[in-house]
Amino acid sequence: MTVKKAAAPKRRDADLAYEAIEAMISTMALPPGSPVVEAEISERIALGRTPVREALMRLMSIGLIVQQPRRGLLVSPIDLANHLDTILTRRVLERVIASCSARRANAAERQRLMDCAERMVAAAAHDDLAAYMRADHDLDTANHAASRNTSAVTAVVPLVTQCRRFWYAYQHAGEITEGARCHALLASGIARGSEAEAVQGADALMDYLEAFTRRVIDN
Repeated sequence: MTVKKAAAPKRRDADLAYEAIEAMISTMALPPGSPVVEAEISERIALGRTPVREALMRLMSIGLIVQQPRRGLLVSPIDLANHLDTILTRRVLERVIASCSARRANAAERQRLMDCAERMVAAAAHDDLAAYMRADHDLDTANHAASRNTSAVTAVVPLVTQCRRFWYAYQHAGEITEGARCHALLASGIARGSEAEAVQGADALMDYLEAFTRRVIDN
């Protein structure tokens, strides 16, 4: 008898709305200071007002959207002064997540991480920023799932989003080949089941982001 695989659970519209709006903010399709109008966003991402409203509330809670008197909702500005602290805090969480993933990931998850890293390396080689960003997002998602550490993932996701937006805003000062190399080190460490190597990969990635940030600040 053939056993049918269980269908993947349908994703909530609010989660889809959150990811869509977060992506627009991260990639500067909604730049800092731009107004956020619920009806316009709803039409733009083809989802209802209720899930969009819920998504906007979540984005406000992590600081990507702010509410100002008489101006309504706006995309928050990028805070150069505090971004190094964002990376400092993210570093601690990324080390925990990398260690957990190296210890807890199953074979399929380890392969998925390597596939994402290979996509990043290939995208960087072709200077394909859109493909690089998609692979980056997919690698983060795979790493977070493999870690099975909900507390660390919940804490790190807003910081990842802030870093992704910062990187995208100042990408002219970055080097995506180096970014891809650091992600590959992280993925390789997890795939090998080596907590030490995975943590080294996470540190290499944070070192890259910190150096990138310092170049932006200095300029």
